[in-house]
Amino acid sequence: MGQIRLEQVTKSFGEVQVIQPLDLTLEDGEFTVFVGPSGCGKSTLLRLIAGLEDVSSGRILIDGKDATALVPAKRGLAMVFQSYALYPHMSVRRNIAFPLRMARMSRAEIDRRVEEAAEVLNLREYLDRRPGQLSGGQRQRVAIGRAIVREPAAFLFDEPLSNLDAALRVGMRMEISELHKKLGTTMIYVTHDQVEAMTMADRIVVLQGGIIEQVGSPLELYQRPCNQFVAGFIGSPRMNLIEGPEAAREGATTLGIRPEHLRLSRSEGPWEGTVGVSEHLGSDTFLHIHGIPGCDPFTVRASGEVDLRHGDAVFLTPDRARLHRFDAEGRRIE
Repeated sequence: MGQIRLEQVTKSFGEVQVIQPLDLTLEDGEFTVFVGPSGCGKSTLLRLIAGLEDVSSGRILIDGKDATALVPAKRGLAMVFQSYALYPHMSVRRNIAFPLRMARMSRAEIDRRVEEAAEVLNLREYLDRRPGQLSGGQRQRVAIGRAIVREPAAFLFDEPLSNLDAALRVGMRMEISELHKKLGTTMIYVTHDQVEAMTMADRIVVLQGGIIEQVGSPLELYQRPCNQFVAGFIGSPRMNLIEGPEAAREGATTLGIRPEHLRLSRSEGPWEGTVGVSEHLGSDTFLHIHGIPGCDPFTVRASGEVDLRHGDAVFLTPDRARLHRFDAEGRRIE
């Protein structure tokens, strides 16, 4: 079991309250991602769950038991940090086994758990190497293996891929997602990268200023953002947000349309602009359009073979069924 429930949890550092009172339930076996800009409180919230920070008020329950005052070692959780924190003089086998040796488990049980973790993480052939002989992705797998052998109620990941290059990040995203499918254990993952959140999560918790803005599946947040902040944060490229008369005609203060929900034309459409920078990515081209009232530049996702150049005049037609409307407070208008 690995249900985690937060009840009116807050955190203050001196007079600064970094986590506002919040309630949140993370279900057993769920992969939940905390996402938000730097300083939003996502890592602090993870550390509160882990017991690495004391809550200022409220309760944290793990499998229905109050864990608010428990030390980290008594919570049954395993944390994987941004840095691998491996012992360079130890073999991979000894690094993975280290928490079990500290718990004074039997040699047979340690060997069994290390072998099982190595099998799951494809580390068998590296067990006798030292960390310095491994790639960044392999070292991160060793750090994950050290967490797996503890057989925790939940895994906590604090931006574990931020030290890897782009190609390794993509590969490790897949490996962690596959690991979740194999183990079926509750996982909480912190990142500032909304692409990681969208591709990995069962549910996403979007935070800003220590407040939960919205909780939902990736598609729920993409299709029905509850406010302007979530609309602008979720999605890559980000949603176009239009203000002024164009939004007012739709009964809104701000109008939103995603770059992929627009039709391009050289001859007709309600919005006219001029092509600026084009980003050619092969299958897609991102066009940055200037001159659209209330939103400059305006981003359009087009076919990778689109034949438009810098300075060309274009017309845009939005998919009206995909327009998002927001009021003066940034809240969604239904």
